[in-house]
Amino acid sequence: MLLLRHSNPTDWDEKLALLAMDMAASCHTHSSSQYFTTSSHIGWNMHLSAYGTASFNDAIDSWFEEGKDFLYTRGQCKENATCQHYIQLVWATSSHVGCASQMCMKDGELWEIFVCAYYPGGNWEVNGWVVTPYQSGLYCSLCTSSMSGCFRLWDHVGGLCEIPRNPCRMSCGQHGQLNISSCKCKCDPGFTGRFCQVRCSVQCKHGRFKEEECSCLCDVGYGGAECAEKVQFPFHTCDVIIDGDCFVVSSEADSYYGAKSHCQDRGGILAQIPNQKVQDILAFYLSKLETNNEVPNTDFETRNFWIGLTYKPLKDSFRWDTGEIPRFNSFAFGQPDNQGFGNCVELQASSAFNWNDQRCKTHNRFICKHGKAPAGRG
Repeated sequence: MLLLRHSNPTDWDEKLALLAMDMAASCHTHSSSQYFTTSSHIGWNMHLSAYGTASFNDAIDSWFEEGKDFLYTRGQCKENATCQHYIQLVWATSSHVGCASQMCMKDGELWEIFVCAYYPGGNWEVNGWVVTPYQSGLYCSLCTSSMSGCFRLWDHVGGLCEIPRNPCRMSCGQHGQLNISSCKCKCDPGFTGRFCQVRCSVQCKHGRFKEEECSCLCDVGYGGAECAEKVQFPFHTCDVIIDGDCFVVSSEADSYYGAKSHCQDRGGILAQIPNQKVQDILAFYLSKLETNNEVPNTDFETRNFWIGLTYKPLKDSFRWDTGEIPRFNSFAFGQPDNQGFGNCVELQASSAFNWNDQRCKTHNRFICKHGKAPAGRG
C-alpha cells in the first residue's frame, strides 16, 4: 500500500520577503514563531550563525534536520527535543514563503540571521498538542475544491492530490496559447471565445470590431451584423432625452443578445448609464410606466429592462458593450451576487430599477440609446 504525505506546492511571495526583511533587521532571535495581523496568520523560521559561516541552504538544512526528532506516526516531537522549525517547513497548508537575511552585532561579534515567513503559518497547538502538520494516506485520497480531481500520470506531485503541470486543466486548442498564471487563452487572429474555439470572420464596414464577442459596434447611422446597413434615424421617437442622448424603451422582450441586436438594427446600442442623473431619470420614467399601467405584460421577466453591461470572465470585471469599464454603478443591495452565471445586467423593478446581474438568456424588455436626439416624447 502506497502512503504519501499531503502538502501543497509553495510559491515565493515578495510581500512575505519584505516582512522577513523587517523581522531580520530587528535582529531578534527569540521572536514568537507566530505572527498575527487583523486578517492572517504568518509563521516564522529563524536561524542565527556567525557571519560568513553559513548560507540559506545551511539554515534550511538545519531546520529540516530537526525531522529526525519528529514522530511521524504521532505527528509530535520527541520529548525534550525541538522540531518547530521542521514542522513549519513541512506544514501542508503553507502555500507561500518569503525569506531574507541580515548582519547583526551580538556581544561585539558579527552574526547573520536568516528569516523565512510562511503564509498561512503553521505550528498550531490545541490543549498543548501540536496540530499534525500534514496528513498521510492513500494516493488521490485528499482533493479539495481547488484541485478538483486527481491525475496519476502528471509528473508534478502534490501530495495526496496530485497537481498537474497544467493547473488550469483547460486547453486553448490549435488556435490559441494558454497563459498558465492567469488561466486565460490568447487567441490567434481570426479566432475568439474562451478556448479560441470560434472562427470569427466578421467585417465591420462602418463600426468597430469587438474581438472577444466576435461582433461589431456600429457607428451612428449604421446597423446590421456587419454595420453595412444605412439606418434612417429615428425608427422611434425618443421616450426620454437626457443631455442630448435619446433613450427608447422597447415594448417587446428578448434575451440580452437578442435585445442588443434589436438596438443595433435600429442604429443604437443598449443603454449605458454613466452617472446618477441618468440612473435617476430612467428609474423615474420606468416607475411611471408601471404606475400608469403602460407595461403590456407584467410577467416577472418583462418587468425588468436590459442595459448594455455584461460581466467579462476573462477580464474579471463588468464592461459596457463599448468595452469601457463603468465609472459609475447602481447595483442593488447585495448585488452582483452570481458572477459567472448572471453575466448580464438589468434594471430590476423590485429594487426600484437599481441594477441586478441576471442570466443572459432571460427575456426582458430593454432600453436602446441613440447618440442624436430627434424631437420626441421626452
